[in-house]
Amino acid sequence: MVMKKALALAIAIGLAGSAAAFADNDDMPGTDWMPKEQVVQKLEASGYSNITGLHADDGHWEGKGVKNGKITEFHVDPHSGAFLKEKVDED
Repeated sequence: MVMKKALALAIAIGLAGSAAAFADNDDMPGTDWMPKEQVVQKLEASGYSNITGLHADDGHWEGKGVKNGKITEFHVDPHSGAFLKEKVDED
């Protein structure tokens, strides 16, 4: 009985650790993604300056920068560099 409880506990801990590992992968750039430096070059060529917070999130590059004098949040496709979202930050 004690052995079964110990085994169940070990399995539960292992599964919890696996879930955390998978969750962290959402925030890691893929090996086939454009490097940050190349994304910054594309952003600057599109009129962005003062780019901050550029990071991998949910399968895309995400961050903020100044465009047309306004702080703008953006999401960028990690393979093509195309904009997936551009939204003026109202905060």
